[in-house]
Amino acid sequence: MADPDPDVHSAYRRAGVDYAVLDASKRSALSEALATSHWLAAAGARAADGSRGEPAFVLRFAGSTLAFVLETLGTKSIVAREYHELAGVNRFDHVAYDTVAAVLNDLICVGALPLVVNAYFATGSSAWYEHAERADALLAGWRRGCEDAQCAWGGGESPSLVDLLAPEEIELAGSALGFVPPPGEPLLGEQLAPSDEIVLLASSGLHANGASLARRVAAQLPRGLETELPDGTTFGEALLAPSLLYVALLRQLIGEPLVQLTYLSHITGHGLLKLMRPQRELTYRIRALPPVPPVLAFLAAQAGLDAAAAHSTLNMGAGFAVYCRPGGGARVVEVAGKLGLDALLAGAVEEGPRQVILEPVGVTFAGDQLALAPERAR
Repeated sequence: MADPDPDVHSAYRRAGVDYAVLDASKRSALSEALATSHWLAAAGARAADGSRGEPAFVLRFAGSTLAFVLETLGTKSIVAREYHELAGVNRFDHVAYDTVAAVLNDLICVGALPLVVNAYFATGSSAWYEHAERADALLAGWRRGCEDAQCAWGGGESPSLVDLLAPEEIELAGSALGFVPPPGEPLLGEQLAPSDEIVLLASSGLHANGASLARRVAAQLPRGLETELPDGTTFGEALLAPSLLYVALLRQLIGEPLVQLTYLSHITGHGLLKLMRPQRELTYRIRALPPVPPVLAFLAAQAGLDAAAAHSTLNMGAGFAVYCRPGGGARVVEVAGKLGLDALLAGAVEEGPRQVILEPVGVTFAGDQLALAPERAR
């Protein structure tokens, strides 16, 4: 095992992902995007500029509140290809489902339910589709994600990007359009208040974040993705466990009389730093955390991540966070359980500086460790 790294993001940088550079670029892009909002007025629409920097963009048009998002899977499809070649196990249905989940779990963060999702399947060569077993699994997994989310698959794009992608690889991404059910307002962080409760929904494992780090770790193991974990599964199989889709939970919670939602957060890149995604001077105190899936415990140990690095890089068992007014958390846990989702009342929002306090692991993240967006118009 590598020595623990004092820089919470340096292990990921060694895997080729530098969040400091990415976040600076995102802030610049958001500033440029904000300057274009006035063009919506020409069509009789209006941007909810408070959604800039949130997981999905919100606009109001023809009496409806709509949300739009585009998201990518990242490099997890490489894991699927390598594991298929090593073990003969086809998990391209899983990575397709992962992509739908990555897209739609972001969309619902603003309180929107999905209407339609489009696919982006880019390959390094059209020969990729000659592997009919992989292609069929990919389509089946994408459709299953749409069925589970109760939304339409509208279409998409499948370019062959010769010389841009390696011939054996496929890049997966998608976009989605959704709506905020009337008469509700989008959840953009403004409703958050001290004493709000925080419920954490369990993840199934890696989800769609951390695949670059996982591939780097696998390359250093004698048996690579076929390494057996303490629970008996292989590293590759555990990494490719399909992500959980949380759309059904939001569908149940909207209009639930015992629950007043104030915010939602998809725990992906930056790990539990995402608990303080809103640009608010509030403290998020977590007193209980879900169990860490064996694959994430193994990955963190092999990468030499201490508690702070692990919880700011991986989801560490928490895939989604639901914030609600005091007294509603127990009902959220109950509803989640009926849907087969493990959840726990994990903590609360407090007055104080923008920070996340993870009491069970003795870690505090300051607000300046998560700077995704410029100052947003209200």
